Amino acid sequence: MPLSSDQHESAEARPAQFVTTRWSVVMAARDKASPESQDALQTLCKGYWTPLYAFVRRLGNSAHDAQDLTQEFFARLLQKDWLDAVERERGRFRTFLIMALKRFLANEWDKARAVRRGGGQVVVPFDTKSAEECYLADPGPALSADHLYERRWALTLLDQTMARLRAEYERDGRGGDFERLKEYLVAERGAIPYEEIARALGTSEGAARVAVHRLRKRFREVFRSTVADTVSNEEDVEAEVRYVVEILGRV
Repeated sequence: MPLSSDQHESAEARPAQFVTTRWSVVMAARDKASPESQDALQTLCKGYWTPLYAFVRRLGNSAHDAQDLTQEFFARLLQKDWLDAVERERGRFRTFLIMALKRFLANEWDKARAVRRGGGQVVVPFDTKSAEECYLADPGPALSADHLYERRWALTLLDQTMARLRAEYERDGRGGDFERLKEYLVAERGAIPYEEIARALGTSEGAARVAVHRLRKRFREVFRSTVADTVSNEEDVEAEVRYVVEILGRV
C-alpha cells in the first residue's frame, strides 16, 4: 500500500517525546538473566520474522529450510551474545538485523544445518504459512534478496501501523468505522466519495469529511511513531520515514 503525499506530512504532526522502542526491546533481550529477556526476544521474532525469512528464502533456500534458518538465527541472537555488542547509537534497527543475519549465514551456516538435521529448539511459534504466502506474492527473481528484505521491512512497518490504528478504533468501539474508512488512507483528496461514506456511516457528509481527515492525520502520526521506534536518534527519524515511504512507493 503506497503512501500518498498527504500521508507523508509527518513533519506537521505534533512533536512527541522520542522513545526508541525497538532498541529498548534489544536492550532487554541482551540481558539473559532478566525475566524479560525471552519476552523481548519473542517480540523481536514476531515483529520482524517476515522480512528476514524473505531474505533467507530469496537466497535459494526451500520454504522449510528458510523457516529453520530464520528460527535458528533468532535463537543464536542471544546464545551467541551478538546483542552484547549492540549500542543504541548504532542507528537503524533494520540495518542491525540484516547485518546480524548475514553474519549468521556466513559464519554459522554449517552449524545451523547440523542443528536442523538434529532438530533445533523452537524459540517462538510463527505463522510460517503466512510468511511463505507473503514471499510468493512478492516480485520475481529479478528482485535481489537485499531489496526484497527492504520491501518486506517497509511493508511490516505499514502492517504494524495499521494494526495499531485498528486497535485504537476498536478500543473506542469504532472498529466498523475503521474498516469502512481505511481504503481512503491512500486516496487523493478529490477522489474521496464523502457522500457515499456518509451513507455507510449513517452520518452527515460534513461528519464524514471530519472522520476521514482525522483517520488520515492519525495514520501519519502512528506511522511516524512506528518508524521512529526503529532508529536510535531523533534526528534520524525524518530521513528514515522518507526512506520507508520511498520503498512503499515502489510497491
